[in-house]
Amino acid sequence: MSQVQSMTGRNQTTVSEFLLLGLPIESEHRNPFYVLFLAMYVTTVLGNLLIIVLICLDPHLHTPMYLFLSNLSFSDLCFSSVTMPKLLQNMQSQDLSISYAGCLTQIYFFMLFGDLEDFLLVAMAYDRYVAICFPLHYTTIMSPRLCLFLVVLPWVLTTFHALLHTLLMARLHFCADNVITHFFCDLSALMKLSCSDTRVNELVIFIMVGLVIVIPFLLIIMSYARIVSSILKVPSVRGICKAFSTCGSHLTVVSLFYGSVIGLYLCPSSNHSTVKETVMAMMYAVVTPMLNPFIYSLRNRDMKGALGRVFCRKQAPFSL
Repeated sequence: MSQVQSMTGRNQTTVSEFLLLGLPIESEHRNPFYVLFLAMYVTTVLGNLLIIVLICLDPHLHTPMYLFLSNLSFSDLCFSSVTMPKLLQNMQSQDLSISYAGCLTQIYFFMLFGDLEDFLLVAMAYDRYVAICFPLHYTTIMSPRLCLFLVVLPWVLTTFHALLHTLLMARLHFCADNVITHFFCDLSALMKLSCSDTRVNELVIFIMVGLVIVIPFLLIIMSYARIVSSILKVPSVRGICKAFSTCGSHLTVVSLFYGSVIGLYLCPSSNHSTVKETVMAMMYAVVTPMLNPFIYSLRNRDMKGALGRVFCRKQAPFSL
């Protein structure tokens, strides 16, 4: 605390760095939590890399659904890498500082990959909608041109959206207080520290939350409403089970991601609990990217088959 006071005691001076207080963990519990978060991060990186490699190497997985899944895995890997290395470093170091430029960079990439996952989940929901509601026309509708468009468009939109918020944040001034009560440079946490007028930033965030979170979420809900309506028209129980198994993995990921995001941004607590905000942010920034590979690979026969084919292909020359 003395370090924080000494660094924040300068009044009316431009802040060149911030202090990330990190997670509210007692010092005696810091090492076990460090091991836990390190294991989670390594699992996230290896799990998502495995999915990307399998989809690239196995021709059987060169389909629209797995094109979206490979991009989602890449997004998850990068999304987790934006915050976790710095969190792990701070847990083992007494230096909690992050430079002003580093903070803005973290904001940009956090929003880029977080929003990218948001839009990719919409593309995957549309893919499942076409596969179940128009199975005979699936290959015609989900043409390579449309699939490329559904992958490129999210990258373009999220790039400009993240840049907008980063530039708006860069125009703010920070005079004295530089202590961020979070484990990463969060937009709302930074705006609370600013000595500038933040009304423009708040208005843009309010508008963009509707465009980037609410509208995609409603599109996913609409897709699944049509899917459920179509499934209920299927007379065979086997057909219903097959349709639900096709959507189960994606629906689980959607529930995890949007549940934590909506709980954090659209249902704020009355007392603005820092602990609640940190836990919810950990859910969608750390836990969800780690669970996605397990959700898609452990419940997916195509991924298991691809793992067997790629592994056997690599082992064949050695067996000879």
